[in-house]
Amino acid sequence: MTAAFRPVDFVRPAQRRHITDDVLVGAPAAAVAAAIAWRAVGPLAAVAVAVVALAVVVAVAVQRAQRLDRGWLIGRLDAARPDLDDSADLLFADDGGLTPLARLQRSRIERRIAAAMPDLRPSWSARRIGLTWLLALVAIAAIVLIPDRRSSTILAPSSEDVPVIPGVPRLVGQRLRIIPPAYTGLPPRDAATLDIAAPQGSRLDWTLTFAPEPPAADLVLADGSRTALTRNGAVWTARRTLDRSLLYRVVPRAAGAAVPRLHRLDAVVDAPPQVKVVAPDRSLSLVTPGQHSWPLVFAATDDYGVAASAQLHLTIAEGDGENVKFREQVVTVHGSGSATAKRFAVAVDLPALKFVAGSDLVAQLVVTDNRTPGPQTARSSSLILRWPASEGEAMGMEGVVTRALPAYFRSERQIIIDAEALLATRPRPAPPRFLAKSDIIGADQRLLRLRYGQFLGEEQEGKTPPPTADAAAPTADAPTTPNPPTAEGDGKVTPPRFGSEADTLADYGHVHDESEAATLLDPGTRKSLKGALDAMWQAELHLRQGDPAAALPFAHTALGLIKQVQQATRLFVAKVGPELPAIDETRRLTGKRDGLAHRDLPPVAATAADPAPAVIWRALAATGSVDPTQLAALEAWLRTDPAGVDDRLAFAAAIDAVRREPGCSDCREALRGLLWRAQVRPAAAAAPRAAATAEGRRYLDALRITP
Repeated sequence: MTAAFRPVDFVRPAQRRHITDDVLVGAPAAAVAAAIAWRAVGPLAAVAVAVVALAVVVAVAVQRAQRLDRGWLIGRLDAARPDLDDSADLLFADDGGLTPLARLQRSRIERRIAAAMPDLRPSWSARRIGLTWLLALVAIAAIVLIPDRRSSTILAPSSEDVPVIPGVPRLVGQRLRIIPPAYTGLPPRDAATLDIAAPQGSRLDWTLTFAPEPPAADLVLADGSRTALTRNGAVWTARRTLDRSLLYRVVPRAAGAAVPRLHRLDAVVDAPPQVKVVAPDRSLSLVTPGQHSWPLVFAATDDYGVAASAQLHLTIAEGDGENVKFREQVVTVHGSGSATAKRFAVAVDLPALKFVAGSDLVAQLVVTDNRTPGPQTARSSSLILRWPASEGEAMGMEGVVTRALPAYFRSERQIIIDAEALLATRPRPAPPRFLAKSDIIGADQRLLRLRYGQFLGEEQEGKTPPPTADAAAPTADAPTTPNPPTAEGDGKVTPPRFGSEADTLADYGHVHDESEAATLLDPGTRKSLKGALDAMWQAELHLRQGDPAAALPFAHTALGLIKQVQQATRLFVAKVGPELPAIDETRRLTGKRDGLAHRDLPPVAATAADPAPAVIWRALAATGSVDPTQLAALEAWLRTDPAGVDDRLAFAAAIDAVRREPGCSDCREALRGLLWRAQVRPAAAAAPRAAATAEGRRYLDALRITP
């Protein structure tokens, strides 16, 4: 290849001409696409579509121009210049590989090309360019000039029920289009009314008509915010995303226009998925001999769709008591079934998890739904796989209790983990459900407290109490038996003996500091264990009240003290009696009454409920109009989110209806019904004493006591 003739000098002009020609041919299609987007969505969508379409056209043109390479150039030169003798390839050949005859031929070709440089650029596609632009202009004109089919659609008649005033604009036609979020899979639909219920996040498009035409119109929300309506010929449109339930009204801006009634939009919140355990049929399973896998089956449902995969959380607990170690592993499980109901089946490989004797395996499935953004999660109940206890471990009462329990005995560390997991739940469950979960953890705390309380000789809760004076007297058919007969070792029945110390103590008493568990701790260790029990009391109290955050400090304190007790090494059996404080004999039998006084608690004023609901409830019973200030006070009371109001939007709509039409008896009765259900029940009080009768008055007079 000579320095005077390079392929790029011929190819680049041809490629630029080819790219420009293709862009001029494809640009009309991009213009038509932009016009369609402008008519269907709006100007911003038209600009976006135009940019993307032009980028696609340019990319295709550049790709087509890459075909103009050296082979194309050689063929083009031979076809355009017959005087080159089909030897154009010699211009770009290497000098070292040419024969003397080839070099002579190349020099002749170079002189001929230098005398007249050929123009190898392709000719313009004028015919194709003109035809495509003509068709594009016709299509754009049709898109722009043809009337919008949506504007010519027959709308439903208005349901505003406002009086017809000549010359005053009022709503005459209405339609509300609902486009649910894509993740719901629901199709768009049209509603003939302005009161609808739709999934949260839906796009709402209003199409309204007025007669006569107002200068402007708005969608006015109950809180005072406005969304302006846009006029498109004889049609007024507006768009809004339904992110929450609200009340609104359609208000034309015109003097003398009546205030229409409120309309309601209910945002249906996407419910979290539900998970049920199909197999096994019990929460606690025991390992069978030769078992190498644990089959689990779950069923998950959701109102819009369950994710195709779920996470199986496996927790292996190794050890006993407070020295328990945990290992966690997460396995991805793929489900089968329809979009809204899936079944997740998995066989847990026990040898791969290193599940050995003495360990517990806890499984829990976590599923998600298809909500976008922010999918919701749900957890199944926990399933436990346990090794059966050996024959030696199942002896005595401890073995009986262990077999009867539905799950393993919780440790203080596990109680802390459960409380922290409950606090970390997002979103928070409903208050009743949150309180129930916290109460379950509190029950586990109580069982653990009773278990450690045995080492201090504390009495067990739930035993039969001793007889009291309130006990029912025995009947003639059931004579009193102080002590039931007992059986001796040879099978003979020993009759009870009245006043026997051993029998009385066995029936109604509880021996302290006589059991091995109650006396094997030194005083310092007993003090630490007593402090741990006190902390467990406080933790149980707050957990029962539904406040895990307040229970965690006490649970951590109890865990630290239990660790101190476990590290204690000195044990002895105490054989001394209780050490009671000495009695101050100087304070006994002196007859002094100094400092004694009546110590009744001072009365505490009860917090009175807001009187606004009761006052307006009585005012609505009258035939006269309600004071606007009272309605304003009722709205202020409603903004405090009172406990007795379940549907605030219905309350606000009823207040607005009474304000608009004070003489409407149905509106007044509807508001009175809502107020009646929302009023606070008065607290119970002592009934006043009945007036004294004539006989009673004579008796009081005889006692010189005034009634």
